[in-house]
Amino acid sequence: MMTQSLFGTDGIRGTANQTPMTPEIAFRCGRAVGSFFGRVHADSCSSSQLPCVVIGKDTRRSGSMLESALAAGLNSIGIDATLLGVLPTPGVALLTRQLGACAGVMISASHNSAADNGIKIFQSTGYKLEDAQEQEIEKLILTLGLDDDRPTGMALGIAKQFSDAIGRYGAMLRASVPGLSLQGVRIAVDAANGAAFAVTPSLLKELGAQVMLFHATPNGMNINDGCGSTHGEELRRITLASQAHLGLAHDGDADRLLLCDEQGNLVDGDEILAMTALDALQKGKLAHKTLVTTTMSNFGLDECLQAAGGRVLRTSVGDRHVMEAMLQGNFNIGGEQSGHLIFRDYNTTGDALIAALQVLQIMMTTQKPLSQLRACLKKYPQAQRHLHVSRKPPLESLKATQALIGEIEKKIEGKGRILLRYSGTEPLLRLLIEGRDEIFIDQQCDRIVEALSQEFSLVT
Repeated sequence: MMTQSLFGTDGIRGTANQTPMTPEIAFRCGRAVGSFFGRVHADSCSSSQLPCVVIGKDTRRSGSMLESALAAGLNSIGIDATLLGVLPTPGVALLTRQLGACAGVMISASHNSAADNGIKIFQSTGYKLEDAQEQEIEKLILTLGLDDDRPTGMALGIAKQFSDAIGRYGAMLRASVPGLSLQGVRIAVDAANGAAFAVTPSLLKELGAQVMLFHATPNGMNINDGCGSTHGEELRRITLASQAHLGLAHDGDADRLLLCDEQGNLVDGDEILAMTALDALQKGKLAHKTLVTTTMSNFGLDECLQAAGGRVLRTSVGDRHVMEAMLQGNFNIGGEQSGHLIFRDYNTTGDALIAALQVLQIMMTTQKPLSQLRACLKKYPQAQRHLHVSRKPPLESLKATQALIGEIEKKIEGKGRILLRYSGTEPLLRLLIEGRDEIFIDQQCDRIVEALSQEFSLVT
């Protein structure tokens, strides 16, 4: 059927109705997930007549097509499918645990455009798949015969709607900030026309905030279209236009958060991690005095935590790697510069709403504006380039580029760093240089891009 790997850094993703995001592969994925979790790990399922897998989705037009195919695949192998409807990814992780499901599936391509879609899979614990589980499920997708394991009669699974998914998720969110009142707080919300278009404004209003809502009329094709957490300029615009105390933006499935302070300054994941980790450290609630983040985060984060008596543990890029390190060390706060923020005391995956509520709680407790709170992090200058590519040759094969990087690294040794990597979800090559001299690192970024363009074609 296929020979290349289906799974990227965050599940399976691609153009909807094109390989690998076709209904045929989604059907096979349903059968594979059902076979793996419903049979191999039957002891983790609930005591209902048949094992169950929960399925959530964002607002993309293709979501219903893939949901139907996944559910049919599950049903065909003797697994019930509980359809949660439109729900943020962290809500699917929560309901997987609460409903005693064998697994959870989120249909979303996160911050990608509406033409794309994806499949994210959660274990019964609400955590994303481990590498070995992912490999086994991919093997089953590719090899499990369509005539294998075909139950009949009462052993056949059914698909059923679950009507209280948003209510259950909202209850967890409220419980994470007991006693929080947002009376008198003006919040501009960019819902990205995505999965949190209803739950975010409802929750904030319930807590007393005055909400100015934007991009919350999904039509199946406008998700992330000029809005959401990858469009900071729009968040800045609506925050200033609303004279808000804070602006917040989600991505399409609301596992990523971008903030804007009352002065129009964007507040990224590093700054949110600094604020929340320092607050937890001061209260004795930062587990082992350690914050977990990736190699992409600003080195200023290390200095910020060290000055307060804490430390930063770094992992490879990807929220899954952050979570793996958090589980291994029993740490409770971690995340990425991109806005994937994990608060393990409340949920098992990145949760934009949990993160926003933590920041709002700090603002209300300290009575300090976001512009003052974000100043706790003194960032090193960073220069970044996101380069579109048509292919992804091994980076070590780019000899001239690697030689240039080595030359630059010697010049910034001890005072900066260079990161070059491919995106796991998009046709992009990401370059980051961090150092103390902003003009110098920007010039070096341009030199590396020029070297790259000489060695293989960049898409302009």
